Amino acid sequence: MTQDTLDALRKDINEIDSELLILLAKRRRLSHSVLEYKITNNKPIRDEARELALLEKLISYGKSLGLDPFYINNVFQVILEDSVLNQQAMLQKSLNQESLSDTHKVAYLGGQGSYSQLACHKYFSRRPGTLVELGCQTFSDITQSVEKGQADYGILPIENTSSGSINEVFDLLQHAQVSIIGEVTHSVEHCLLAQEGTTLKDINKIFAHHQPFAQCSRFLEGLGDLTQETCDSTSSALKLAADTPNSAAIGSAQAGKGFGLEVLKSGLANQAENHSRFIVVARQPLQVSTQIPTKTSLIMATKQKVGSLADALMVFKEHNINMTKLESRPVPGNPWEEVFYVDLQANVADRLVQSALESLKEHTQYVRILGCYQSESLQAVEVV
Repeated sequence: MTQDTLDALRKDINEIDSELLILLAKRRRLSHSVLEYKITNNKPIRDEARELALLEKLISYGKSLGLDPFYINNVFQVILEDSVLNQQAMLQKSLNQESLSDTHKVAYLGGQGSYSQLACHKYFSRRPGTLVELGCQTFSDITQSVEKGQADYGILPIENTSSGSINEVFDLLQHAQVSIIGEVTHSVEHCLLAQEGTTLKDINKIFAHHQPFAQCSRFLEGLGDLTQETCDSTSSALKLAADTPNSAAIGSAQAGKGFGLEVLKSGLANQAENHSRFIVVARQPLQVSTQIPTKTSLIMATKQKVGSLADALMVFKEHNINMTKLESRPVPGNPWEEVFYVDLQANVADRLVQSALESLKEHTQYVRILGCYQSESLQAVEVV
């Protein structure tokens, strides 16, 4: 094969890729039109039976064209998820027109290249408008920016599949005067990043936020006696690595490029599948349509008697409400007292949920709703 033949083939591939993008944009526009019917007829945004039938049909047709079923399923699962999440965001926009503006001032931890910034971009990519970014040094700075009106929204990491819950954020939510209005899960791909020409043997110091250090502990143990310096954000770690010879930072490859850093090693996390869940907070809660999958997060303090926590949790079972998370945290200044954070697959607008919250009062000292918001964690339909 000559170079001219190769160039011609690549030109054809590029043209096909452009056509695919045009078709994907057309599909998204049609999906938006379908939303109008669902709103008018009060139909659920997600139709899993329709998704399953469509995937089975596409896989069957793709096989006749010589395409692998696994490949087809992966591609169209992403397309279907995009369709559902975009429809949900549009429905929420129509339901909260007075509360949602076309300018999004968002506070998050760190600056350019931080994982919080990447999560911010992912969440607001489905919410058209002008994005104004406010980098902060601490989680407390984020909530205070929202409380004072300096930011419309705040992005806070709440848990990670490798290192678990981020207790500092849970503790902050006890007193912060904000409401959870959204969530986003972002895939975290930790890399060891260093100045151009640096080798692994050259490194004597590693910079990172304490969360990446925890999530990559096994890899770090294998490096021997290196200095580990904790930074207030991933972007701060990247900047220090860019300015410090014979050092490295833990961050994403994408972020490293912005600081002129090269990848020395990828896949550092203790778990192969490493994801962080972020919550989006605002000063006021939003209405959430009953047509979309919804979560409710709350904080409660149970009565100081035997079985009070079990009695409180039994309320959710009795009302057929699925609890997806239970986290306990100490109450500052009150030794041996704890509060419990609970995530429910529920919408506070539902009568059954209102009934459960009333019953919960009998077994708790207090209950505070942290937020009711659309779920962006979609479980893919399984094709047998």
